[in-house]
Amino acid sequence: MNSTEPNETTRERHLRRTEAAKYVVETYNPACASKLPAKLAWAGSNGPPFRLAGRYPIYPGSGLDAWAPGKIGPLLRSTAEARARGEGDAA
Repeated sequence: MNSTEPNETTRERHLRRTEAAKYVVETYNPACASKLPAKLAWAGSNGPPFRLAGRYPIYPGSGLDAWAPGKIGPLLRSTAEARARGEGDAA
């Protein structure tokens, strides 16, 4: 085996749903309730990708990293710009 090939000990870490929500909040800071990944998986929505480990869903960090930035809007310079784009709750 080539030492650069992934093996069981070097594979990507996977997170359970509560850990995945915590990771998203701590890394990207959008609102993400611990039950949100479950709701999105159940609804067949555009939630983060996951695998099943037996009956337990697990989320790869790379999937969370690809999904979370899409939940955050673009940089804005004023609340008027946000209102014009129809984004968020610009006060």
